[in-house]
Amino acid sequence: MPVQVTKLAGQPLGAKITLPEGCTDPSKLSKEDFDTLYRALHEHLVVVIPGMEDLSPESQWRLTTMFDPTCDQSGKSYGHGKEFRHDKSVLRKDGTSIPDQPQVQVLGQGHWPAGHHGMGEIDLRHPTHFDFHKSVLTDEQAFEQDMTRFYRWHIDSALYGLSPPVATTLLGIHVPPHSKKQKVVYEDDNSVLELTQGATAFVSGANAFELMSPEDQERALKTTVEYAPHPYIFISPARATSDGLTMVSEGKEMPLDELPPWEESKIKRLPLVWTNPITKKHHLQVHGCCINKLLLPDGTTLELEDARKEVHRLMRPAIAPENVYTHDWNKGDLAIFFNRGVWHSVTGQFSPGEKRLMHQCNIASGQDPKTMTGQAA
Repeated sequence: MPVQVTKLAGQPLGAKITLPEGCTDPSKLSKEDFDTLYRALHEHLVVVIPGMEDLSPESQWRLTTMFDPTCDQSGKSYGHGKEFRHDKSVLRKDGTSIPDQPQVQVLGQGHWPAGHHGMGEIDLRHPTHFDFHKSVLTDEQAFEQDMTRFYRWHIDSALYGLSPPVATTLLGIHVPPHSKKQKVVYEDDNSVLELTQGATAFVSGANAFELMSPEDQERALKTTVEYAPHPYIFISPARATSDGLTMVSEGKEMPLDELPPWEESKIKRLPLVWTNPITKKHHLQVHGCCINKLLLPDGTTLELEDARKEVHRLMRPAIAPENVYTHDWNKGDLAIFFNRGVWHSVTGQFSPGEKRLMHQCNIASGQDPKTMTGQAA
């Protein structure tokens, strides 16, 4: 039996993948079966393979590289870079690397004893809006009323010097029970999205583009996003909007002359809209928190605050509850998402003593994404 692809019922995106009988390692699929998986990823944007709790870090890394022939296949370059662990980066607490397979990051919550793939004792901290948003929920709202927030809507990418990965793989090893529910409350229109504690939220960049007016679409197709140098360090003193789409402009960003040394040639200028190579659909793909400028087709440049306001206006409709797929994690779920076609966000918070453990892998691409005209930024 070849690979089977089953669209997720009642969801705005996503599909379940059933591997051929006897196959326990998707990195060893036949060419025909991998081609089916590759197409499914681009068509459904998020695909989930259940029962992968024994997948090795090496196999997860190899599978991740298979989605992008241009990425570094040697394993020497994997896209996290030094600033992932820089003491001023907003990413510094998000995980730790497996010693023998540093391309794979260990994420989660809680204290874990020594012995996980050769690691010593590790303490993991689930990212929450308490550490990142300008205004936060009260403890009563979060822990008694089970309210939560989208932490940060984003694309996995260094956004400086390295090209965005094509795909990310995320493996659930120890996950919280589905019995605990939390709800995202939208402060601007009183909408509510109920989800399982720690669910990962996904939205389609193609849907985001389709929700735009024809005038906005035409302009977006010719607009370039300029990201800040060392963007995760640049934004570290600032705080995010309550929906996690972008940052509040209060002049708190780290001055460019106080950042680690940077080169003009490594600043990322990427199209605002990326084209799906399989479906040919246009995807609004922007990391709203890391944006520095928008370069419009009429020659106008929107600087930091105005650029943030504009991308927020374009992005906000796409995160309405009916457009969001929240993946409720089961042990052994391997989620693969098309990082050039979706945005995703961590959700939820954990109480003391609650634990989670996951493996994540994405590899910087060898080339930048392109627009419908084939023009790279």
